[in-house]
Amino acid sequence: MKFSDPRTIDISELRPARPPNRVLAAAALLVLGALLLFSSVFTVQPEEVGIVLRFGAFTRTANPGLNFKLPAPVERVLKVPVQRQLKQEFGFETVEAGVRTRYSDRDLQAESLMLTGDLNVAVVEWIAQYRVADPYKYLFKVRNVSTTFRDINEAVMRAVVGDRSVDEVITVGRLQIEDQVKLKLQELCDRYETGIVVDQIVLQNVNPPDPVKPSFNEVNQAEQERERSINEARGEYNRVIPRARGEAAQVVEQARGYAIDRINRARGDAALFEEVYAAYRRAPEVTRRRIFLETMEAVYPAMQRKILLDKRLEGVLPLLQLGGAEVKP
Repeated sequence: MKFSDPRTIDISELRPARPPNRVLAAAALLVLGALLLFSSVFTVQPEEVGIVLRFGAFTRTANPGLNFKLPAPVERVLKVPVQRQLKQEFGFETVEAGVRTRYSDRDLQAESLMLTGDLNVAVVEWIAQYRVADPYKYLFKVRNVSTTFRDINEAVMRAVVGDRSVDEVITVGRLQIEDQVKLKLQELCDRYETGIVVDQIVLQNVNPPDPVKPSFNEVNQAEQERERSINEARGEYNRVIPRARGEAAQVVEQARGYAIDRINRARGDAALFEEVYAAYRRAPEVTRRRIFLETMEAVYPAMQRKILLDKRLEGVLPLLQLGGAEVKP
């Protein structure tokens, strides 16, 4: 009788049965179909536009929503944000935006240090805000459009700053610089067919270089004191000069009124004298008597005591109170 070795175990019966080839083929086709279906459906967000490429060539534009395409690698989709406002920062770099924004410690003075028209140096930091207006031009007309846009920004800003003095760049000319840079930047973007529309240029921070800041601040302080002194002098001028002019005009008008009054009075007196003279020539005795009476009428009321002397008057002594004075007849 023949016995088997107890240490040998036959596991052939424990192996699962191999599936038929048809099952494997069906599973492979199912997986391939799922992959093809997954690569044929894509979604475009509301602020985006899909650019469909067939073997790398532009075919069509896909609107926001659910869209279909030929499976990869026949067609592929590039999504471009056309409704979103994009921005690029120059002279500084934001690491984390928030209540307390953190900025990068990299030295970016190579793009922010600029020469002004009066041969001074200023550190200009700005933000360019833009949108993609033409996705086809944005993707295919310019190679590396982001770098090109940055180079155009820096060139235009240096040209505009170089036409102005450092005082204009730092203080009063900021709005004009922003508007002029925006216009020139948009002109170059259209000429190069970048498909970009510039919304706004914002001068974030404009200062003199750190080594000359103390001297520049002293100059600004001196200019402010000068402007304050000028404004105070103008205020004093505006307070004193109009009042002096008013008083002078008042004196002139009073003099003119006095002159007119004197002239009219003189003319009246001359006319009266002529009338009196004409009456005197007609009746001299009567005129002399009338003039004498009018004169006495004006003189008598001012006299304290009145003494009437008349050779024909008798008995007047008892009426005179001469205070004991001796009167000889």
